[in-house]
Amino acid sequence: MSRADEPRINQQITNASIRLIDQSGNMLGVVTSAEAMKLAEQAGLDLVEISPTASPPVCKILDYGKYRYEAQKKAHEARKKQKVVQIKEIKLRPTIDKHDLEIKVRNVMGFLEEGDKVRITLRFRGREMDHTDLGMKILERVQELLVDHCKVEQPPRFEGKQIAMTVGPK
Repeated sequence: MSRADEPRINQQITNASIRLIDQSGNMLGVVTSAEAMKLAEQAGLDLVEISPTASPPVCKILDYGKYRYEAQKKAHEARKKQKVVQIKEIKLRPTIDKHDLEIKVRNVMGFLEEGDKVRITLRFRGREMDHTDLGMKILERVQELLVDHCKVEQPPRFEGKQIAMTVGPK
C-alpha cells in the first residue's frame, strides 16, 4: 500500500469531532478527537480513520498492524483470483483435411474453457488467393462447430493474404 492509500491514524486525525466505534464494534457516537485518542491509549490500541469522507469521519479503535496485515491479505487474495485473458492463435490452411480441422477446433475449445480468447487465421499462398471462397467456407465450418462454445467477437475478414476471426468464451 502506498502512503496515500493508508488511512490516517492517531495524531494524524485532526478533525474536531469524529464518530467513534470501539474495539468490540460498538458505536460510541460522536466524540472529540482528544477523547477518542484517550480511549484508544487506555485500550492500548490505535485510533484509525475508517471512513474519512463521512460527516463526521468514522474512526475505530483497533490494532493498526493487524488491520494493515488483514488489508494486505485481502488484496493478495483479490490478485490471486484475477485471470489474465490471453489471445491464443490457431493457424489454418485452405487445404486442411476434415480430421485435422476437427483437432484444431478441439484445441480452440480447450483454450476457450481456460477463459482465453482465440484468433483463428487462415493463410493463403500463391495461387490459393484465387480460391478465397474455400477459405471462407472453412471458417464458416469452424463457426458451426464452435457455435455452442463461444461467441464470435470479430467475424471472418480479409487481412492481406489471410482471413482472420476472433472468438471468446461465452
